Amino acid sequence: MPLGHLGLNVPDLVRAKAFYDQFMPLVDYEPLFARDDEFAYRPAQEKVGTWIFFYPATESADYSRLRLGLQHLAFMVKTRAAVHAVHEWAAGAGHEIVHPPQEFPQYHEGYYATFLLDPHGFMLEVVCHRDR
Repeated sequence: MPLGHLGLNVPDLVRAKAFYDQFMPLVDYEPLFARDDEFAYRPAQEKVGTWIFFYPATESADYSRLRLGLQHLAFMVKTRAAVHAVHEWAAGAGHEIVHPPQEFPQYHEGYYATFLLDPHGFMLEVVCHRDR
């Protein structure tokens, strides 16, 4: 069974929503709901998968993927072309690219991914395990 859902606290809900409203359709997610105090996405077309909720952080602290806690989120896509589409969008929008699209043979043959940072520093991976 997949993970049911994840909740992420962000320091700026409006800024996060603006980013994820553009990013999530690229990885085949759709809005679940949006309110002033939270918003969420789910896999598109009622596919089974992890829902992602965003909440306003109530305590101030800088995030680092190098500290205890969340290191990154990985989104699986069906094709290498989809990996490239996300990379092109992110680079064109000025988001920080951690790794451009490339193979990561240390994980398994055919593992192809790009990594980027969201506006709050969360690292996002978009990965194609087998190009279909």
